[in-house]
Amino acid sequence: MRNWIALIIASVVALAAVAQQPTVPGQPFYDALRGTTPLNEEATPPAMLQTENKDVIRGRAYAQQPPTIPHKIDGYQLDRNANKCLACHAGSRAAESGAVPVGISHYTNRDGETLGHLAPRRYFCTQCHVPQVDAKPLVANTFAGLEDVKTQGAPQKAKK
Repeated sequence: MRNWIALIIASVVALAAVAQQPTVPGQPFYDALRGTTPLNEEATPPAMLQTENKDVIRGRAYAQQPPTIPHKIDGYQLDRNANKCLACHAGSRAAESGAVPVGISHYTNRDGETLGHLAPRRYFCTQCHVPQVDAKPLVANTFAGLEDVKTQGAPQKAKK
């Protein structure tokens, strides 16, 4: 009887050891964004591209996307003491600078009350707005704005 118990225990241990062996795939796995660098190694980052400075308003990549910054902001002071963006984008200065004024939503606090000054949660512009570079997209994007979707499916009016 003891021999049978010892044989069963040995079989279970042997099966457990075989089951714990890792399976090695036939082809090496790589992530399309990471490349072939192994997960336990640091990949060499690509060189940073130059920030665009075209002052051209870009289209949006998805609904409710904050507008991108169409100019360089290198060296702008943006901290609790100063916000260089407001030198041009404040409502009182937008007309003379030709910049797009800060949206009315930026004057609304979290309780929905409209304030007479920029809401504290909207003060740090680069939380949402980012400068752009001319880079190839990492993933495909098929976003179409609501206006485009409406006009694609709208019936054409007959000419009289």
